[in-house]
Amino acid sequence: MLGPLWLQVLIGAILGVTVGLLWPHAAADTEPLAAGFIKMIRMMLAPVIFITVVVGIARMGDLKEVGRVGIKALIYFEVLSTISLVMGGVVADVFRPGAGMHIDPHTLDTGSIATYAHAATQMTLSGFIMGIIPSSITDAFARNDMLQVIFFGVLFGVVLAKMKSRAQKLVDVLDEMVQALFGMVRVVMYLAPLAAFGGMAFTIGRYGIGSVVSLGQFVIAVYATSAVFVLVVLGLVAWIAGIRMFGLLAYLKEELLIVFSTSASEAVLPQVMQKLEEIGCQRPVVGLVMPTGITFNADGTAIYLSLAALFIAQATGTELSISQQIIILLVLMLTSKGSAGVAGAGFVTLAATLAAMDVIPVAGIVLILGVDRFVNPPRALLNVIGNSLGTIVVAQWENAFDRSRAGPILR
Repeated sequence: MLGPLWLQVLIGAILGVTVGLLWPHAAADTEPLAAGFIKMIRMMLAPVIFITVVVGIARMGDLKEVGRVGIKALIYFEVLSTISLVMGGVVADVFRPGAGMHIDPHTLDTGSIATYAHAATQMTLSGFIMGIIPSSITDAFARNDMLQVIFFGVLFGVVLAKMKSRAQKLVDVLDEMVQALFGMVRVVMYLAPLAAFGGMAFTIGRYGIGSVVSLGQFVIAVYATSAVFVLVVLGLVAWIAGIRMFGLLAYLKEELLIVFSTSASEAVLPQVMQKLEEIGCQRPVVGLVMPTGITFNADGTAIYLSLAALFIAQATGTELSISQQIIILLVLMLTSKGSAGVAGAGFVTLAATLAAMDVIPVAGIVLILGVDRFVNPPRALLNVIGNSLGTIVVAQWENAFDRSRAGPILR
C-alpha cells in the first residue's frame, strides 16, 4: 500500500506536473487517463442522481416537507451564488486584471469559439424551460442531462410518496440499487491517482505554463477570489452553522484533490453524498439538496463568469457604467442557471451573456480560451465545497442533521 487515497492522488498530481514540464509532448497524450476515469464516474451519475432524488422524496412521504426542503435549498443556493457573482465583479473593478491590454476585438480570430457562440444562441428563457422536460426518459439518461434527470426523478418520487406503503418495496429496491452503484464508485476510485496524474500532465503538457503567464493577472484573480470566498463567505456560513470549515475541507480532502486534478466536480459527487450521510445528514435531504446544487449553486463558475466578463471589457477598452455592470450581473444570474450539463458550460454562458448585452464584444472570450483549463480547478473545487456545506446547512435548517455523528470531524 502507498498510503491513503488522498496521498496517492497528491503524488499522482505532482508526478503529472513534473512529466508535463519535462516531457510536454508525451504528457499531452495522457489525457485518456483522466478522461476515462471521469467517463466511468459519469456513466453512473445519472442513475445515482435519479435514484437518490426518488428515494429522498419517497422516504419523506410528506410532500409539504419535500417542498419546504426544496425551497430552502433554492433560497440558500441563490443567495450564495449571487454573492459569488458580486465578489467576482468587485475584484475585477478593484484590481482591473485586463487594464492596459488594449486589444482590438476586430483583430481576434473567432474561429476557436464558433461552437460556444452557436450554443449561446440556443440559450433562451423558453428554450431553458422546455429543456427541463426530456423528450423521452431514455434520452435524458443517455445524454446525462442532469436537469432532465432531476425533473423526472422529482415527478417519480412525488408519485411514490403519494402511494405510501404500496410503494415501499419498490423504494427499498431502489435504495439497494443506489448502494450497489456507490460500491461501483468505490471500485473506480482506485484509479483516481492515475486520473490525477493524467489530468495534470495533460494540462501542463498541452497548454504549457506560458499561457498562464501571459494572462497571469486573470488566473490569479480567479484563484484568489475563490480562496477568499471559501475562507470568508463560506467560512462565515460554517461558523454560524457551528461547523469548522477546515474540518470540512480535511474531511473531503480525497475528493477535493481528485476535483483539483481532473477539474470535474461531478467525478466525486457520489462519494461526497455518502460522506455527508456518514457525518449526520439524513439521506432524504442529501438526495434532494446535492442534486439541486448541481444546477443552482455553481459558486466557482459564478466568480469566473463575472470576472471574465469584466476582464474582457477592460482588455478591449470597453467602458462600463455601474448600471451596466449591475445589469450584466443580473443577466449572469439567469444565464448561469441554464448551463447545467452543457459541455463548455462556462464559455457558453459567458457567450450568451455578452451576446444578450451587446456591449462587451463576444469575440473577447478568445482571450481567455487558452487559460480556461487552468482556471477550471478552483471553479470545480468551489462548486463541491459550496454544495457540501449547503447540504449540511439545509439539513440543520430542517433538524435533519445528527451532530453527534460528525463528532470532532467538523467541530
